[in-house]
Amino acid sequence: MKTEEIIELFRQFESIANEYEGVECWSARELAKLLGYAQWRNFENIVNKAKAACEHAEQEVSYHFAEVGKMVSLGSGSEREVSDYMLTRYACYLVAQNGDPRKPQVAFAQNYFAVQTRRAELVQQRILDYERIQARTKLAETEKRLSGILYERGVDSKGFALIRSKGDKALFRIDTALLKRKLGAPESRPLADFLPTISIKAKDFAAEMTSVNVQQKDLYGQQEIGKEHVDNNAAVRDMLLQRGIVPEQLPPGEDVKKVERRLKSEEKRLTGKAKKK
Repeated sequence: MKTEEIIELFRQFESIANEYEGVECWSARELAKLLGYAQWRNFENIVNKAKAACEHAEQEVSYHFAEVGKMVSLGSGSEREVSDYMLTRYACYLVAQNGDPRKPQVAFAQNYFAVQTRRAELVQQRILDYERIQARTKLAETEKRLSGILYERGVDSKGFALIRSKGDKALFRIDTALLKRKLGAPESRPLADFLPTISIKAKDFAAEMTSVNVQQKDLYGQQEIGKEHVDNNAAVRDMLLQRGIVPEQLPPGEDVKKVERRLKSEEKRLTGKAKKK
């Protein structure tokens, strides 16, 4: 395909994208025209094959292929409602994969929606990575604040480390050293750097409760505060178990320092590209 043809097809595919219930979608009937299908019944057969592929991939068909009605104009000047689908990027990709690749529009769509779908996956992963870094930063801030409160109540840094370790055991039912080995975390690194996001947030929630209760209950000393922290972690564990989440059975998270470096590297690359334009 010539460059100008690709640019024009890109413009056409972008122009018919719209938002349906907060999700970027394409009308199947409009897409059919762009893909060179004059007869709806022929294109609907392709949509049905794409729906079967979606189901085979264990994806929610009703989400990716939302059935809607659409008003069309008749030759007499009147209108009637016809069936249509609002297709997600993924649904469009499956439709294109089941289309006739001899049609240049279909060949373009196969690549266009493959890139679109991959782009969405990359954005989603970046958001998840960012949320994990934010959760880790928040936990560090909470523990720093808790350490300061405990210091004023007779607990030094060594005592705080012991209290935190007992809290981990109450939350995970495994002591910190053993859990580090299970997660593949170096002994010299904090456990939280290798925990999944939900476990980081669980530790943070328990530490926040300890911070509040130590002051409200006016607790002093390592023994009293240690018991409070253990109780709070046990309570958070019970909450997770009630929702079917066993914290010590969750897979490890990627080293949060590596994630942070990767995101910063991507930001620098994107900033560099923006400056060159």
